[in-house]
Amino acid sequence: MTQRLFFTHDHLNAELEVLGCTPFDNQFAVVLQSTIFHPQDGGQPCDTGWLGESQVLKVVQEGDRIVHYVDRPVAPGAIQARVDEDRRNLHTRLHSAGHLIGNAGETLGWMPIKAHHWPGEGKITFIRGTSAQPMDAEAIQRQVDQWIAANLPRNMALDEGTREVGFGELPAYACGGTHVQALGDVGQVTILALSEKKGALSVRYTLD
Repeated sequence: MTQRLFFTHDHLNAELEVLGCTPFDNQFAVVLQSTIFHPQDGGQPCDTGWLGESQVLKVVQEGDRIVHYVDRPVAPGAIQARVDEDRRNLHTRLHSAGHLIGNAGETLGWMPIKAHHWPGEGKITFIRGTSAQPMDAEAIQRQVDQWIAANLPRNMALDEGTREVGFGELPAYACGGTHVQALGDVGQVTILALSEKKGALSVRYTLD
């Protein structure tokens, strides 16, 4: 099992241990003992970056391993890893913004059931709770803006492999993704539109 170092810290550089490197479709599949690279998972795109001089093109979860696909082979043993900082920061901000929209919907009695935190495609989907109130873009926008202005700190808890992430006193969500350390780092979130179909309400959002 690959140890997910990003569960407990935000390091973008680290010395890691290469366990294996196998040719795969003109690329090379690399397995590490532990990783700072987030795989495509949980509605968040994968990190990219570098393992030594090899470029990390994609990172995926395969069973209990995280596999890093690179453009050239790497040797077993210690290697210096570096995550693309700009890409990570964007995905981190989008993911944290998505959590806030989920929290805002819950304050109005809606339950988030699905999240997609991709650039240009941000969307949180809700279903009505028993006490659901009318939800509109302005109400969600005001609440998200207030929490970001308050710069609520991130809280993380890890228990038997399950990780929960929340901000301040807001309810935490089970989540394996990356998140800002405090909400001021999210920046400006814009609620684009709400649409309801077959009992599910989707909130689309972006970052400015």
